[in-house]
Amino acid sequence: MTRPDLASAFDPSQHRMCAQRYFEDFTVGERFVLPSRTMTDAMFAAFQLASGDNHPVHYDVEYCRAHGMPQLLAHGFQVVIQTAAGAGLFPHMVEESLKGFIDQSSRFLHPVFAGDTLYSTLEVSELASNRSTGVLAMRSTVHNQSAVLVMEGTQRYLLRKRQPD
Repeated sequence: MTRPDLASAFDPSQHRMCAQRYFEDFTVGERFVLPSRTMTDAMFAAFQLASGDNHPVHYDVEYCRAHGMPQLLAHGFQVVIQTAAGAGLFPHMVEESLKGFIDQSSRFLHPVFAGDTLYSTLEVSELASNRSTGVLAMRSTVHNQSAVLVMEGTQRYLLRKRQPD
């Protein structure tokens, strides 16, 4: 049974991870570092299951070795998903202002193999203001454990501006 005096004190809005932000609250150069991840065999298996990609370069280590690779080769999309903003604080900051994830692009610069640890960062690279919204662009980067840039790209989000008082 809920006590009326305690129930009236409950406010779900107090259960947010961080303060809400709107388009005009961001600045070019602001960085969002995502948790590192080591590309384990389990991650390769999960990606193969989710994607349906059945090329042996992604699941057969002996095939890879026969073709001059030390380990399983990560699919490009397996690398891109390491930049999912949801792994960090950004989506929690824009729960009320986010209208949509518009697009993303990426370039793959070096191979990623099973056992590599990846370090992803999103950095605000452009702010394009509209009347009631704005487009926030973020440069996405992924480095490996040897500090080699293995992927770079861009993600764009449509955010609301604050409503005038």
